[in-house]
This record gives sequence, C-alpha cells and structure tokens, in this order.
Amino acid sequence: MFTLYLIRHTTPHIAPGICYGQLDIGVTGSFEKEANDVLRWLPPVELIITSPLQRARRLAEHLAQAQRCELRSDARLMEKHFGAWEGRAWNDIARREIDAWAADVPGYVPPGGESAQQLMQRVQTCLHSVTQLPQRNIALIAHGGSIRAILAQIGGVALTDTLNWKIEYGAVVGVRTYRKSAGLPP
Repeated sequence: MFTLYLIRHTTPHIAPGICYGQLDIGVTGSFEKEANDVLRWLPPVELIITSPLQRARRLAEHLAQAQRCELRSDARLMEKHFGAWEGRAWNDIARREIDAWAADVPGYVPPGGESAQQLMQRVQTCLHSVTQLPQRNIALIAHGGSIRAILAQIGGVALTDTLNWKIEYGAVVGVRTYRKSAGLPP
C-alpha cells in the first residue's frame, strides 16, 4: 500500500487579484496557525517532498521538523509559470491574451511562461519518480495548479476537468493506492 498526501502551501503574502505562479513570495502572518492545522490533519509520513518556492518550502520545513522525517526539494512541483504575467494584476493583462488562453487552456503559453500541458508533463515525471521511492507514506507540498495536475494524472482526467476544483490553502488530500494500479504511472 502506498499513501500520498498532497498539501497546498499556506496563504501567500500577496494582494488578491495578482498573478503569482512561480513568483517566489512568502506567507502571511497566519502561517503558524495554518501550518499547525495541516499538522493535525497529516498522519505520520516518512518523507516530505516540496516545491522550492518559499511559500511551500516553509510549510514543508515546519512539517518535517514536527514529524522528524526526511525533507527533499523538487522543482517539478512548482506552480505553472505564467512568465510576463507574474506579479501583474489579472485585470491588467491584455484581454486578447486572456481570451487566447481561455480558447486553448492546455496549449496556450503566456509570454515567457509555460503551458498547462508542460505543467502536466513536468508533474508526471515527478509523480513517476515518487512512485519509485521505497517510502510508503509521502507528502508533497505544492501549489493549486500542480496539485490539480497530479490529481488529473492519478484520476486519468484532463487538467481542464480539474479547473473548478477548489483546493484551499493548507488543504490536505490523501491518495491511498497500490503503486502500479489506480492510474499511477508505472
């Protein structure tokens, strides 16, 4: 039996309405409370793998210290790269660019960024690596987009089918399966 816990970082320290993707931002003053809430929901794990972005890394360090488990970083867990859009208000991004993205969510690449398909491929290689590890209880600390991509991969659904799934800051999603079955990559 293999159990994977997908955990979204805590509330980021950024104004609402800003595109932040891979922008490396910190967390709000509610971090300790949110992190301790996650800790209460998280069963013992043997390994935590985190996105290197500080909003994820800080939670991972907190959890790894409390659980006294190994901590690793993996850039493949980072959020979708929105390129030139990052740090800008969504309302300030040209309407034609947003419309082009909406017309081709999987394939559209924001200027200097990556497509949802590229995110899926990146996450797929990470998930495959994780299934090869000897640990049986693993937590991945990541972002809304990368968690949706992992869930799409495991569930065998298109990433676009997951866009309306609400994944709150500090959410813990447990996936219990056998490594070679239930849609996990071989």
